[in-house]
Amino acid sequence: MYDLNQVGEKTYFIESPAKMGIYKLSEMEVCLIDSGNDKDAGRKVQGILAEQGWTLKFILNTHSNADHVGGNAVLQQRLNVPAYSSGIEACFNRFPILEPSFLYGGFPVKELRNKFLMSTASEANDLTDFTLPDGLEILPLEGHYFGMFGVKTDDGVWFLSDCMMGDNILQKYHASFIYDVGAYLATLDKVEMLEGKWFIPAHAPACHDIKPLVVANRHKVLEICDKLLDWCREPMMFEDVLKLTFDHYQLNMDWNQYVLVGSTIRSYLAFLHNSGRLQTTFDNNNLLWQTT
Repeated sequence: MYDLNQVGEKTYFIESPAKMGIYKLSEMEVCLIDSGNDKDAGRKVQGILAEQGWTLKFILNTHSNADHVGGNAVLQQRLNVPAYSSGIEACFNRFPILEPSFLYGGFPVKELRNKFLMSTASEANDLTDFTLPDGLEILPLEGHYFGMFGVKTDDGVWFLSDCMMGDNILQKYHASFIYDVGAYLATLDKVEMLEGKWFIPAHAPACHDIKPLVVANRHKVLEICDKLLDWCREPMMFEDVLKLTFDHYQLNMDWNQYVLVGSTIRSYLAFLHNSGRLQTTFDNNNLLWQTT
């Protein structure tokens, strides 16, 4: 863990729970793509940089989930480096209470104010106010979160953040977090067409061919859509749909999983409703979902 792997003349990734990227801007200066899940990850990154004799110039945060920005604060405190993300994601960096609040749908209970869902606050600038150096390209990857993006280097390496999960995660958790299901499926179509030498998803092994992972992730999304449509042949309340999801996929509910899977299933229901495949009714002060 936290091994440095070279995948191009100027491009590296750090093996970690959420893979980080490093791109050499010059012989001695580098940028960091995501910063890991907490201050310990940030310290490990600093150690790697020092070992290589590299100077960190800036951080690109693909999105604001805690496991991608958790190392920002310590790196900024120690190295005084700026971080850049897309507009709404930058707000989440600065005000991390937004993530558990959004997931819960209100003021979060104390159990949700943990480092898994709520990183240490860090400074972040809007990427639109920054001119990328030569050799880097940004690719919007909508769906998983509000304004997530991927990064391509001129070595032909794509850092794809959380637009796909590894097969092991799909088989263990099934309903991986998705904010916008329609946009997520469109992103999978986009990624399937990419050309490159290496593809680095944050939560799957680095690979030369990304298409099989795209197919596996698309299959899981469509599978969940079919399950929801089947379960809602009779009108169902959301909490009953959520329990069926946990029971069917043998998931263990705790506060983190309740909000992550719960928010995801709401997104699936919204997707199916907006596309005309689920209808809603209010009956006796209950919101009911039913297949059309």
